[in-house]
Amino acid sequence: MTALLVLPLLVPFALPALARRALDRLAPAAALWTVTVAAVALAGCVLTVLGAFVLTGLFKLPYFAALGELVRPLHTLSDRYTLPLAALGVGALAVCAWTVTRWVLRQTRAFRAARAEAGRGPAAGDLCVVDAPDPDAYALPGRPHRIVVTTGMLRSLDGAEREALFAHERAHNSGGHHFFLAAAELAAHCHPALRRVRDVVRLAAERAADEAAAGAVGDRRLTARAIARAALAGQGASAERPAFVPGATTGPVPRRVAALLAAPPARRRAGTGVAVLLAACAALSCTASATGMIDFHHRVEVAQGEAAR
Repeated sequence: MTALLVLPLLVPFALPALARRALDRLAPAAALWTVTVAAVALAGCVLTVLGAFVLTGLFKLPYFAALGELVRPLHTLSDRYTLPLAALGVGALAVCAWTVTRWVLRQTRAFRAARAEAGRGPAAGDLCVVDAPDPDAYALPGRPHRIVVTTGMLRSLDGAEREALFAHERAHNSGGHHFFLAAAELAAHCHPALRRVRDVVRLAAERAADEAAAGAVGDRRLTARAIARAALAGQGASAERPAFVPGATTGPVPRRVAALLAAPPARRRAGTGVAVLLAACAALSCTASATGMIDFHHRVEVAQGEAAR
C-alpha cells in the first residue's frame, strides 16, 4: 500500500481556512462554486482511499485472496499498519453510510412535508403563502420551484421590503443553491474537517442571493433592511424546513447586512490566488488518490501473476 493514500485524508484539514478566505476575497457566487467543488472533490478522494484500505485488508484474508485469484501474497505495508488501516476504513465507511442514509431519509420527509404545506396555501405564480404566525420565508426547490412565505413574515415587512425578500428567494432557486447546500452536507459526512466548510457554503449561498436581490431591486440599502428586518422578525420562530432549503434569515445576518451596505464586491487578484490554492488542494488530493489506486491495482495484478514486479 503506497503512502500516497494517506495524503487525501490530510488535505481536507486545510480546506476550512481556505474556504473562509475565498468567501472574503471572491465574489459570493464564485466562492460558492469554488468551495463546493473543492469540498466534493476532497470528499470523493477520502471515500476512494477508505475503500482502498478496506480492499487491501480483505486481500490479506485467505478467503478474499482466493476470491481475487491471488497466487502470490499481496505486497503492501506491514500487517502492523495494513490491518489497522483496513479497520479504520471499515469503521469510517460504515459511519459515513449510516449518517448519510439517516440524513437523506430525514431530509426527504422534511421536503415532502414542506411541499405539502406549500401546496395547501394560496399561490400567485411561484409565491406560496402559508397561514402561520411564525415569520419565515424560504426557497423551496422542486417542480415547479416555490417561494414560501408565512403570513407572519408578510406582516413584518412593508411592500418594498417584501419585493427584496422575494428577489432573494428567487435568486436561490434560479441559482440552484439547494444543490450546493446538499453537496456540502453530504461532503461533511465524509470527513470531520469538511463539517466546517458546510457553514461557509451556506453563507456563500446567502451572500450570492443577497447580491442578486440587490441587483434585481436596484437598492442595496433596501435589500439590507429587508434581510435585517426579516431576520429580527424570525428570531425564535419554530418553523422547520429541510437543511438544503435556503432561507433569507439564515447565516450570520449582521455580516451579510454589512456586506450589502458596503460597495458591491469586486474581483481582486488576492481572490484569484485563493481560488488557485483551493484548486491545488483538490488536484493534489485527486492525484494522490489516483496514483495510489493505480499502484494498488498494479500490486493486485502482480499478486495475480498477470504483471511483473
